[in-house]
Amino acid sequence: MIWAVVPAAGSGSRFQGELPKQYQKVAGRAVLEHCLWRLGSHRQIVGVAVALSPDDQRFAQLQMPPGLQIRSAVGGDQRADSVLAALQALPDEVDAAQAVLVHDAARPCVSLEMLDRLLVHAGSADGALLAVPCHDTLKQIDPGEASPRSLATAERSQYWLAQTPQLFPRGALSAALIAARERGLSVTDEAMAMELRGARPHLVMGSTSNRKLTVADD
Repeated sequence: MIWAVVPAAGSGSRFQGELPKQYQKVAGRAVLEHCLWRLGSHRQIVGVAVALSPDDQRFAQLQMPPGLQIRSAVGGDQRADSVLAALQALPDEVDAAQAVLVHDAARPCVSLEMLDRLLVHAGSADGALLAVPCHDTLKQIDPGEASPRSLATAERSQYWLAQTPQLFPRGALSAALIAARERGLSVTDEAMAMELRGARPHLVMGSTSNRKLTVADD
């Protein structure tokens, strides 16, 4: 049986809405609610630990999937802090070697088929993540320029776009996130933290439908 972690403490500043993006309504439900129902509909997922903002007053109003165990934790300013807090909130029976899913609170369209493909790697020490090959042409820029100009073109065949859920052993992921924090590194996903410790996570085919809501146009 698998537990999932959902970092949902962010303010969604890039979304530029009155509500954090995880509480925006899509098809009558909050985005976070969709995520929980998607996870809860998988036969192997028994519970979710959600990291919330200290002043969150909306989570308790969500309709939770029946039979899914829910735990909450107070998240931090950075994604890694929230993931760590949620990992610490998991029940004791989830030991260090147990695989744990980490899923974005603003990625409501993950399918059961994607979860099935990912969970094949539940026994891997290196872990795994959903991702899709990059089909667009990638341009390198100088981030210091006021008006971006193309400096070079990357070889797109070498790049995949990371998605979630990502799947790693609880103990190894916790250690990797703590190590990155101690080095003053800001990791943008869990796979990055694991890579810094020498892991080579498996890339599992996701889908363009499994998109993350980042800006209002999404």
